Amino acid sequence: MSARAQVENSLESAARQAMRRAAAHVTALQGANGHWCAELTADSTLESDYILFQLWLYPPENGQWAPATRALIDKAARAILDRQLPDGGFNIYVKGPSEISASVKAYVALKLAGLSANEPRMRQLCQRILALGGIQAANSYVKVNLSLFNLYPRQYCPSIPPEVVLLPFDFLYQMSSWTRAIVVSLSLLHAANPSRPAPAGFTLEELWRPGVSPAFVRDRERFTWRNFFLALDGFLKWWERHGVKSVRRKAIERAAEWMIERLHHCDGLGAIYPPMMYSVMALDVLGYAEDHPLRAEALRQFNTLMVDEEARFFFQPCFSPIWDTAIAAYALADSDASNGTLRRAADWLLSKEIRRKGDWSVKRPHTEPSGWAFEYANEFYPDIDDTAMVMLALSRVEGSDPAAQKACHRRALDWLLAMQSSDGGWAAFDADNNWEFLSAVPFADHNAMLDPACADITGRVLEALAAHGVERGHSALRRGVEWLVSNQRPDGSWYGRWGVAYVYGTCFALRGLAAAGESDREVHVLRAGEWLRSIQNADGGWGESCASYDNGVFAASPSTPSQTAWAILGLLAGGDSNSLSVRHGIEFLLDAQRSDGSWNEELATGTGFPKVFYLNYHLYKDYFPLLALASFVKRRGESNG
Repeated sequence: MSARAQVENSLESAARQAMRRAAAHVTALQGANGHWCAELTADSTLESDYILFQLWLYPPENGQWAPATRALIDKAARAILDRQLPDGGFNIYVKGPSEISASVKAYVALKLAGLSANEPRMRQLCQRILALGGIQAANSYVKVNLSLFNLYPRQYCPSIPPEVVLLPFDFLYQMSSWTRAIVVSLSLLHAANPSRPAPAGFTLEELWRPGVSPAFVRDRERFTWRNFFLALDGFLKWWERHGVKSVRRKAIERAAEWMIERLHHCDGLGAIYPPMMYSVMALDVLGYAEDHPLRAEALRQFNTLMVDEEARFFFQPCFSPIWDTAIAAYALADSDASNGTLRRAADWLLSKEIRRKGDWSVKRPHTEPSGWAFEYANEFYPDIDDTAMVMLALSRVEGSDPAAQKACHRRALDWLLAMQSSDGGWAAFDADNNWEFLSAVPFADHNAMLDPACADITGRVLEALAAHGVERGHSALRRGVEWLVSNQRPDGSWYGRWGVAYVYGTCFALRGLAAAGESDREVHVLRAGEWLRSIQNADGGWGESCASYDNGVFAASPSTPSQTAWAILGLLAGGDSNSLSVRHGIEFLLDAQRSDGSWNEELATGTGFPKVFYLNYHLYKDYFPLLALASFVKRRGESNG
């Protein structure tokens, strides 16, 4: 045997051993009922919003919070302060720079918690906010939240009228699902125009940057969508004062019905933090008593997002059980895990199939319901990405009832095919959710007004369809491949919407193309491989910063296990299993693996809203490296066989 062959065999053997340790670690994390659900964490804005929410729910009496509320506020304040940066501000991802909206939210929350504006940390934070543009530079949702307590002038906040639910052309459903849930609940608050008092003497005057107008800035060009919507905002503010009251009453009634309907069959409105919070506030202004079952359950569901332990206090933006279980099961199946582990996972996933029509059915009314949500229960919002991932897992894993599983496969496959957008790609929750001009709406600065097709989901759906026997000649696969090829960036990468960022998009685009039968000799595949190899770090791993979204181009970062795994998976899908890049990537994973089979990862590699909100999926660091090692071992076995 040659020296090179010995090295290759040694690497394959080490990868196999590391794979087994990783599989044992992931298996040990499985719940008794067969599912996985790791913590999902974000930035300090969730704890900041929580303190402001307490001001809404339990305003202090005579300047004093009730003891139970006071204790939680103190914990939230400590959690916020723990993440203050050396320059005084707060960021939205680990190792990132200070960001204005997160910093303003933190200041307000800390001041409400009792920190004096003259306290050194608060003075430094105030100075940082002023340097970033003052409170005027915060995003619309910060301003809207503060306006509920007369802490920001309402006239300088965007109008969010309930009449949006009455507009023709299914206008509400042209917004992304998460925006829809936020807008409807907020519109009820907006219509009520509540004026909850802030504590006596509480102001934010020190955050206003002198000489900067709080008014919306118009585009210099006269005729733009932004200028149109700003003019419309002016009309809406007139309408609130002088409009037809019967129309407003009808809009409030319809919006309330819409929201309340979606509080059923789910773990809170949209099962995600912002609309869950706003739904409680909306029920309050609609007159629901604190002990009303609907309102009590909405608040209970919100509070389940809280992690309150002796040494830790934080909020999760939502739960990720379907996602975690599907990826963990798929990775374990690739590593030849025990049938018992996989059968329990399959049975749990099959029990979570959604059989109720949701918002998606507005554009696909004749499609039989199926699919899976991201969370434990969110039946109005099955997720195309999660559904594809579950289908991938179920293509490898057999449950206890093969006949029921086969019927489920058929329904889910038909649903995935029906959810293809007219451009050939797939999005997260809806088809053809791409009215680009809506991004110019004044309250669209959360950078997620729409849900257009994206490379990472399109690639994963192609992979799922192929795994269930859909052949290359099928029009859905052909159009999906064409969408990916036409949306490749000039440098060879693909934009990743739901993971950071171009490494993520490129990985799953390449996997989708390979599954759909695309030759690894095609120019677009070769170019993607060259791009991945060109951005590899000196330590053999890959890392990408959330700053990629701000820059519109790849931004290097220290290597992470999850992003290294994505790069390896992408290269393997592109036909590269023997290059130095792949070998060094595997070596990085081997060197970084801990004795218990896990990896450590501090940086955020998940994406909520690009440029606005990022996520740390606490199992990404384990099951993606497991999948990369298993894929590498399998590929090497095939080439040696």
